[in-house]
Amino acid sequence: MTADHVGALAVLDNDRVIGIISERDVVRAIAEQADPREAKATSFASHKLETASFGEDTRDAARRMLDAGIRHLPVKQGHNVVGVISMRDLLAVETWL
Repeated sequence: MTADHVGALAVLDNDRVIGIISERDVVRAIAEQADPREAKATSFASHKLETASFGEDTRDAARRMLDAGIRHLPVKQGHNVVGVISMRDLLAVETWL
């Protein structure tokens, strides 16, 4: 995550999104002294999942993120995850419009 400058990753099982793991989740894992060589992402990922549809209006996505208290939202096209949008991404869209 650090090398790719991303704050969260979708957690997949057989190409199906089952959760999302964020920087905060990784910090929690470290605080709980999880062994990074053995800990599974699913053990620390958030499984209460919201997703956005590809092409969804950014304001709708931002509103759902605020309502859910989340900062990252996996984006799906059909059944496939095609990305993750962050609050920072949405702020950039609003700033540059």
